[in-house]
Amino acid sequence: MTEGELQAWVDGQLGPESHARVAAWLAGHPDQLQRLEAYRAQRQALRAMFDPVLGEAVPRRLQRAAGPPRPAAWRMAAAVLIALAGGASGWALRGQGGPGTQAPQLVAGKDADFATRAAVAHAVYTPEQRRPVEVDAAHEEQLVAWLSKRLGTPLKPPHLQALGWELEGGRLLPGGSGPVAQFMYRRIGTGGTGGSNAGAPRLTLYVTNELPPGGAAGSSEAHTDPAFRFRQQSGVGTFYWVDGAFGYALSADLLRRGELAAVAEAVYHQQN
Repeated sequence: MTEGELQAWVDGQLGPESHARVAAWLAGHPDQLQRLEAYRAQRQALRAMFDPVLGEAVPRRLQRAAGPPRPAAWRMAAAVLIALAGGASGWALRGQGGPGTQAPQLVAGKDADFATRAAVAHAVYTPEQRRPVEVDAAHEEQLVAWLSKRLGTPLKPPHLQALGWELEGGRLLPGGSGPVAQFMYRRIGTGGTGGSNAGAPRLTLYVTNELPPGGAAGSSEAHTDPAFRFRQQSGVGTFYWVDGAFGYALSADLLRRGELAAVAEAVYHQQN
């Protein structure tokens, strides 16, 4: 007897024949019957407690909160989310090495922080259709000059057309202690900013130079031969690595891990 059938019996979702078959099986398994009866009693208690709420009017303050946010409020909320993510240290991030990388290991400190911020920034901005970037790819030269000046170091967005991706643009983001850069890419052939291709795949490359020259705090790991590490957070997959004082995080939410790994390797080679 499968657990699915037993839970369907608890919920009253079985037809007469299946219900009789499960009931007959439970008659010979009193320990399972006792467990399922406890589930059934809990289910009934929850219904008795919360069903009356279904008839209550939704408070106006909740109705207002559920409405579409104003653009300015949304940008402020995005900045707050990213800033909060920057302080989310102490998460146990189990890195999983990509092709040709080091063995899986725990990553902590600032290495983990910037990967968290990258995933949050990806989730915040990639759904946008009107303004996913601050400066679009048509003005790539100005974009690169602006971000390089703000980060105080020369930047160069990778060219990924050979892998089916084209630069959409970029933006400046708040990091842990200063500005960081985000470059956004779209699948070639899915249209430009403001188009109707909602839900089309996008990649974001997050670049920070806030990391200390020897790695995360307390780490003696050299960054001359960085390992790719992978993490999944709320549906967003991120390959990230550290190279010298730079941290890179490549994020996507509609790609297979192998495809994202291939793009990450291409990005790494173009930055070196």
